[in-house]
Amino acid sequence: MYRYDEFDHAFVKERVAQFRDQVGRRLSGELDEEQFKPLRLQNGVYLQLHAYMLRIAVPYGTLNPRQVRMLAHIAREYDKGYGHFTTRQNLQFNWPRLKDVPDILAKLAEVEMHCIQTSGNCIRNVTADHFAGVAADEVADPRPYAEILRQWSSLHPEFLFLPRKFKIAVTGAPVDRAAIQFHDIGYEVKRNEAGELGFAVYIGGGMGRTPMLGKKIRDFLPEEDLLAYSEAILRVYNMHGRRDNKYKARIKILVHETGMENIGKEIEAEFEANKNGVLRLPEDELRRIAAYFAPPAYETRPAMSETLDAARKSDPAFDLWFRRNVNAHRVPGHAIVTISLKPIGGVPGDATAEQLDAIADIAERFSFDEVRVSHEQNLVLPHVAFDDMKALYDTLVANGLATGNAGLVTDIIACPGLDYCALANARSIPIAQRISERFADATRQEAVGDLKIKISGCINACGHHHAGHIGILGVDRKGEEFYQITLGGSGDEKASIGEIVGKGFSTDEIVDAVETLVDTYVEKRATASEPFLETYRRLGPGPFKEALYGSA
Repeated sequence: MYRYDEFDHAFVKERVAQFRDQVGRRLSGELDEEQFKPLRLQNGVYLQLHAYMLRIAVPYGTLNPRQVRMLAHIAREYDKGYGHFTTRQNLQFNWPRLKDVPDILAKLAEVEMHCIQTSGNCIRNVTADHFAGVAADEVADPRPYAEILRQWSSLHPEFLFLPRKFKIAVTGAPVDRAAIQFHDIGYEVKRNEAGELGFAVYIGGGMGRTPMLGKKIRDFLPEEDLLAYSEAILRVYNMHGRRDNKYKARIKILVHETGMENIGKEIEAEFEANKNGVLRLPEDELRRIAAYFAPPAYETRPAMSETLDAARKSDPAFDLWFRRNVNAHRVPGHAIVTISLKPIGGVPGDATAEQLDAIADIAERFSFDEVRVSHEQNLVLPHVAFDDMKALYDTLVANGLATGNAGLVTDIIACPGLDYCALANARSIPIAQRISERFADATRQEAVGDLKIKISGCINACGHHHAGHIGILGVDRKGEEFYQITLGGSGDEKASIGEIVGKGFSTDEIVDAVETLVDTYVEKRATASEPFLETYRRLGPGPFKEALYGSA
């Protein structure tokens, strides 16, 4: 993974000192909250319902054990003993005291971490496929490109005060695990007919109150033009994006109102005018960054063995975990392992300080000192040998991290909702917990199969409900919490926005409604292996609406 150079160290250290002074002036009363707000947001500090929240950047979701241990230390010393992994591959602490935040930032700087550009109207933390560099279906590792975009965008003077926040995602495989079509810019690494690397480029995607899928503006952008084209898109957006109405300030609205043809012409003109300048990506610089992401020194390890087969046969829980949480790796004898942070009845995405310490130890022992954060609020060990699999599983069991439900109905995404967030209209976490408990039986989960439930506590869609096979949106109805259901959403390469099925459900009704939808799917699917999305796309909303509301 990327290592800070001298500039990085100095840059982050200076930012910590600057914010320490700003916090001191806020605590002394020299700055009021309105004056302090833009300063704290530039450093990842939010004011939530009950306390400040600190959002820590995890660029393209990659962490090492030293960093994970520091997160555990901060959780233990400065928070309430846990951290929350988010849908943008970041980590949030929900209870830091403002006076402690400069010390937390200094601790983060010791392990090459910070909170810069995790909030505010700037280019946010760049996200990527959590299987990057190891996925069997990958064209090329997207992380070097994500790192280049991170370095280019950090405190970019032209883009620090955009009309609204701006999100970029990169995937390196035709199977999209980074939801690039739901981003302001989405890059898919691909090869052209000559075998040269480049990108398919999507712009104008996003969720929130006006969900839209990104539109392809370039089928192939040469690798060397990554920064020049990104800058062209940002300049056109910065010039024309609305600043009079924050609800219409995202690039998706600009693309929609201007039209793809017109906005495309303007971006191409800006690109042509500047592409041969300093932003042309030099080959040697690209290879220098890529060297940081060189694969580890894999040893020759056996593939599936009789010992592993025997362990699976003798332990049904291990077998379920193996089938659900282990994915194909590009190196023989190895696999990618998902650590589910969705125990039955637990809070999606939460990990205790003790678990974080254990994960650091596990990454050192089993995964070449590397762990990833997925946008589905789980963790990933990218380099696990098959013959270590049972020992890894036993270690996960000992630390409460061995839930075998990746991709199943209990692997629920949920934002913090009204338990924490000042913007939320309804609670998300208790709904996720109750759904998880309703479908706790492992045999039933397997019978249902792959199913993505995503829950947001407000229209800002931090729980990605628009991309849920079953999406749940919390709304306020005359002071009461209600939940609107959408169906048919997807964040993969066949991305779609979920469709609202009808009137909302109360807190007491929503779990029964979800169970009705799941049972309807199981009854109506063509075969036991037909996924929920295929069933929904084949039949449309009719059978599901009838099951929920009765015939018209």
